[in-house]
Amino acid sequence: MDKRLQDGDITVQFYRYLWAYILVALSGCLGTVVDGIIVGNLISEDGVSAINLSRPITQFIFTLHLLINAGAGMLVAYALGKKQIDEARRYFTRALGLSGGIGLLLAIVGGLMFPTQTARMLCDHEQILPLAQDYMQVLLIGNPAYIIMWGLSTMVGVDGSPRLVSLAVIVDNVVNLVLDIVFIQVFGWGIAGSSTATVVGHLVGIAILLCHWRNPENRRLQLVTASDGLLPSLKKIFSQGAPLAVASICLTLLLLSANKIVLSTTGRTGIFVFALCMNLLQVYNLFLSGTCQTLQSLGAIQVGKGDDASVRSVIKRGFRFITTAMVVTCLLVWIFPEGIARLFGCDEPEMIAQSNQALRVFALSFIPFCYIYVLMIVYKLYSQHGMALFISFALSLTVIPVLWLMAKFIPQYIWHSYLIAYLIEAVIIFALHKGRHIQFELKHE
Repeated sequence: MDKRLQDGDITVQFYRYLWAYILVALSGCLGTVVDGIIVGNLISEDGVSAINLSRPITQFIFTLHLLINAGAGMLVAYALGKKQIDEARRYFTRALGLSGGIGLLLAIVGGLMFPTQTARMLCDHEQILPLAQDYMQVLLIGNPAYIIMWGLSTMVGVDGSPRLVSLAVIVDNVVNLVLDIVFIQVFGWGIAGSSTATVVGHLVGIAILLCHWRNPENRRLQLVTASDGLLPSLKKIFSQGAPLAVASICLTLLLLSANKIVLSTTGRTGIFVFALCMNLLQVYNLFLSGTCQTLQSLGAIQVGKGDDASVRSVIKRGFRFITTAMVVTCLLVWIFPEGIARLFGCDEPEMIAQSNQALRVFALSFIPFCYIYVLMIVYKLYSQHGMALFISFALSLTVIPVLWLMAKFIPQYIWHSYLIAYLIEAVIIFALHKGRHIQFELKHE
């Protein structure tokens, strides 16, 4: 009976965290998808391509968030699980300070000092370049809002208010959607209006998240001024966030490389089709991010308690949910590929024909990607840091050489590159796991 009660409690907590974090993921991914849909219909297909060419910047900003806030969030969860409130507050304070400081530095350098040079590094197509530059500059200037929004979402969720996180993200995205249309259609700001709307939405989300501290019962996490142990705590934050951050920075390199390879191999049509595929990945990431954030927060709390059974229960539910989400998403893409292309304003027959083929292949490709990513979190929870770090590198870096080889020798099959790369990686991970005789057991550090 006690076991059934415990499983029931874990189930309730799992889905409570899961749906909150899925809504958090909307802030990072759905905003981009909405931008693409509106830009495609109100501006042009080239506008969709410009947003995709700007995506390495968004991914790099997200990398900074993961390095700082994902790592600090896990440490805060561990500390709260052990009732070490002062320790949790120190990590919270340092994460918030780092988020604001690094975001401000990136805004000054990339958004104000070198906006043209930054755009040219990512786009060399003269027809698309002006759109890409306008979008990127606003994105860079407003990047502190991105990092702080995602960071506060992580901390408020860990501190026990996932519903407030859900509310903040819902309002964030509603504001973004409404202002997209207002800034582009009414004010005539063009594609810059799209990125401006996203930044304003994040600022509104931050204001809502700050309401968490209005309730005296929600003050376990507070800003503190103690500077003792600063370097050791920063080292721990970066160490915890490193696997996810490395995976993200590798994804940044992949996005940059893939954009250049696809653009040079398939031209304007191909880069638009690839943009559609990357928007499809954002839909998968919606469920993947929610699952992984839940594993990190709820799973880390159970690790802090030393409750191995509850950790395994959380992991089991995570894999079950991501499997269901992937199957449903994949089926919808296979049935309605043309509808996705038209949703982004595409009406050119050649683009639609290529989109139908590419979207179906990519829908299958992201299935092994999602499983591997969740497995990386599992390795991290069980302190298998070497395997977690290996997966962080391999997730993206495996794709680059495969994509290059396919583009060079059999370009007609270029859309299969991701699927082939992830299947190769899955085989390597399985071999390493068996060869090193890895056991998933809690280690108390």
